[in-house]
Amino acid sequence: MKVLFITNIPSPYRVDFFNELGKMCELTVVFEKASSDERNEEWKQYKFVNFKGIILNGKSVSVDKAFSLEIIRYVKDKSFDHIICANCLTPTGMLAVMYMKYKHIVYWLESDGAFAKTGKGFKEHIKNYLITGAKGYFSTSEEHDRYYLQYGARKEQIYRYPFTSIKEVDLMSSFPDENEKKSYLREALDICEEKMVLAVGQFIYRKGFDLLLKAAQHLPDDIGIYIVGGEPSNEFIELKKQFNLNNVHFVGFKTKKELKKYYMAADLFVHPTREDIWGLVVNEAMAYGLPVITTKKCTAGLELVKNGKNGYIIPINDSETLGKRMFTILNDEELQSKMGKNSLLKIREYTIEQMAKRHMEILGQFGSGR
Repeated sequence: MKVLFITNIPSPYRVDFFNELGKMCELTVVFEKASSDERNEEWKQYKFVNFKGIILNGKSVSVDKAFSLEIIRYVKDKSFDHIICANCLTPTGMLAVMYMKYKHIVYWLESDGAFAKTGKGFKEHIKNYLITGAKGYFSTSEEHDRYYLQYGARKEQIYRYPFTSIKEVDLMSSFPDENEKKSYLREALDICEEKMVLAVGQFIYRKGFDLLLKAAQHLPDDIGIYIVGGEPSNEFIELKKQFNLNNVHFVGFKTKKELKKYYMAADLFVHPTREDIWGLVVNEAMAYGLPVITTKKCTAGLELVKNGKNGYIIPINDSETLGKRMFTILNDEELQSKMGKNSLLKIREYTIEQMAKRHMEILGQFGSGR
């Protein structure tokens, strides 16, 4: 089977997926831009091993998007059995979809997830035009299904797949004997508190770390909160001073290898996002056997976290409930352990290998889609 995949940038988890999918088919991936301008150098150290990767020549229009007429050359190539467009709302993706519609070329749509809006207004009509008309839709969740249905897909056209950044080798083989291993890691990372809460992401409003700081003021000093991902803005530094949060620590960017130690040292993972169309950090935390607290606006949470079983889903902008749920888990070692084990069991279904296998199962039902 010969497959063309169109997307915006070669992010690390996507390249891992393409390298796995390329073992199962003859895969060509066209990227509209070489990398995201806001990402660190680690994102640029990718290798196209099992697929043909092509970076288009085009004009950059944002940190991770570009416009390139060159995409037409690839979508009109009749040798591909299937075309999957994962960037139909970027300039290059829009051009590809409009051309395929005009020329009656069969194609699929895919994305990491999305929340449907009202469907009203000019932009919403454009979105409806771009999304309607695909042969099928790769969906990550029930919430994503609703998004596709809102913009013109039919229920029978939607196919679910496990979206992830985790490879089988990344999964903890068994739940660890916590105390000795965590104690060693915490000493190495200079973590002195009795309990450790981990959050990972950029210090931007959408991630909701201000809510985590507000929740922290009601927690005991022996619960350490470590936010990994970059340099905090003045807003976060001032909040820490205002609430006298000596147990809150801002940790700079860490490589995947370095970040692994923080996941393994933690007792609980918190992702208080105001909106994430998926939220791969949830997958990563669960792969290390952590309970997870996140919000109703995190698709990964809605799909992977079950209240009381492996964590909690809370409303957005609710620091009070966040603090209570954090304390509930950290104050009950038996509950914490049970939730961690349930996270690990659930996330075994969400690996890069399973993601690629599911794509081939779906495409295989249709043979040549052209």
